[in-house]
Amino acid sequence: MTPPEIAALATVPAAPSLPLRIHARLREAIIRGEYPQGQKLPEVRIADELAVSRVPLREAVPMLESEGFVVTTPRRGAVVATWTSRLVHDLFDLREVLEVGAARHAARAVAGGASVDALHEALEHSQAVVDDGDPYAIAAASTRFHEVIVEMTGNTLMQASMRSVSGRVQWLFYLTSELDVHDAFHDHVELAAAIERGDERMAEALAYSHIERDRMPSIAALHPRD
Repeated sequence: MTPPEIAALATVPAAPSLPLRIHARLREAIIRGEYPQGQKLPEVRIADELAVSRVPLREAVPMLESEGFVVTTPRRGAVVATWTSRLVHDLFDLREVLEVGAARHAARAVAGGASVDALHEALEHSQAVVDDGDPYAIAAASTRFHEVIVEMTGNTLMQASMRSVSGRVQWLFYLTSELDVHDAFHDHVELAAAIERGDERMAEALAYSHIERDRMPSIAALHPRD
């Protein structure tokens, strides 16, 4: 038989690897603007600040690149990605294709008996951080709300697609945090209610209007002269 101590240890989640921890720290730093768009990541300085060698740091960079946070070039190395108007439009287009369909499928899943507990938890957390007013926490909570809807579909391909862009979604939410977060939260409440009722058409319509309403204001916030 397995000794109780060993069995207990087996249930404890393993700590994230060093490259994963570096990735998480740099991801947050880029979102917060500590490393500006278009700037080369200062590898030596980052290694010193995090008290790590450059080997795990270099292992973290491809993760950031796969999520769209950096672009690597042979001469400059890793450079923080730049939000062009085209990229903002592309992200909104993708969100419409992915999240509108996800809202419909989530409502269908609930009508078939799926739990809405995770949706309630995400909404309650969003309410708390909106009340606190921290832009980074609000961006993270809003992103999580949309992730939960995709998870509720049970569609693994949709979930993988969302994971690939959720970092950029959070980044854009943070960069446009001057937009009315109370309006966005109200949209979330209405969307969650439609999903909980199992109303596919209303969930789909609300998801579309919620996403599309922020498209041009986001462009204007990032590129006021465009």
